[in-house]
Amino acid sequence: MADTSVSLLYVPQVQNAPIGIFDSGLGGLTVLRQLYRQLPQESIIYLGDTARVPYGTRSPGEIVQFMREILTWMLQQQVKMVVTACNTSSALALNIVQKEFPIPIIDLILPGAKAAVQQGKRIGVIATPATAASNAYQRAMLEIDPSVQVWQVGCPEFVPLIEQNRIHDPYTKEVARQYLTFLLQQRIDTLVYGCTHYPHLAPVVRSLLPQSVKLIDPAEYVVAATVQELELLGLSSTHPPSPTRFCVTGCPQQFAQSSLQWLGYTPTVESVCVTKEEQVSR
Repeated sequence: MADTSVSLLYVPQVQNAPIGIFDSGLGGLTVLRQLYRQLPQESIIYLGDTARVPYGTRSPGEIVQFMREILTWMLQQQVKMVVTACNTSSALALNIVQKEFPIPIIDLILPGAKAAVQQGKRIGVIATPATAASNAYQRAMLEIDPSVQVWQVGCPEFVPLIEQNRIHDPYTKEVARQYLTFLLQQRIDTLVYGCTHYPHLAPVVRSLLPQSVKLIDPAEYVVAATVQELELLGLSSTHPPSPTRFCVTGCPQQFAQSSLQWLGYTPTVESVCVTKEEQVSR
C-alpha cells in the first residue's frame, strides 16, 4: 500500500489550482499540446520522469511504485487533477493507485479505446511491450464492442529512438516497417498510438500505412475526457493560466532542447526528485 500520509499533503481542490500531467519523458508533450488547444485557460505542471525512461520495459511493480511517487509529488504541488500521459502507467498501475490517492486521475486507455471502436472493426495497437502485454486496450475495446478484432504489437525501440531525436533516421523507418508488418497482414482499418510518444512518429507511420487506415491518437480524447471531468466536478479554471511549469527527474537541459521542436519554444525546465527516499527526507 502507498504511504497513508500522502492524504495529509493534499489541499482541498480549488478551481484555479493547476492540472498535473506526467509521462516518462517527451511523449506527454502530445497530451500537453491537446491541453493547450482544448483547455487554454488551465494552468499546468508537466513532469517528465526522464531519469527512469523508458517505462515500457519495466515490471508492473516498478510502474506502480513510480506512479505512487509521482502522485505523491503532484499532491505536494497542490494540483487539482492528474492526467496520466503514459499508457504504460495507465495499463499497469491506474486501478491500484486510484484507490490510494484522494485526487481525480484521468487515464488514456478508455478514451482511446472508445474512439477506436467508433472508427473501425479491425484495430491495431502499437504500444510499449508492457502495455501490449497487459492487453489493456484489447480488453477495453472488447468491453465496448465485442464484435471488433484487436491486435497489439509491442515496440520496444520506439521510445528510445524518439527520446534520442532520431525520428527521421532511416533506421527508425525500418524499425517501424518491421513493427507494422504483422498488423498490415491482419488488414487493419484503424491504428491506435498506444504510447504518447508515438504520435511524434506520425510522418513515418503514415508513410507505411494505406491511406484508408485511420490513426487514433488517445491524447486528443483523454483531454476531451478531462474537459468533461473538470466541468462535472466544478473545477474549471476561472482565471487566466500561469505559465506551464516543466519539471524532469533527469537532465533539464536535454529535455528543454529535445522539446523545442514539439512546443515551438525552448521551455525553462526544473530538475526535481520524486523518489520515495526523497519524499521521506523532506
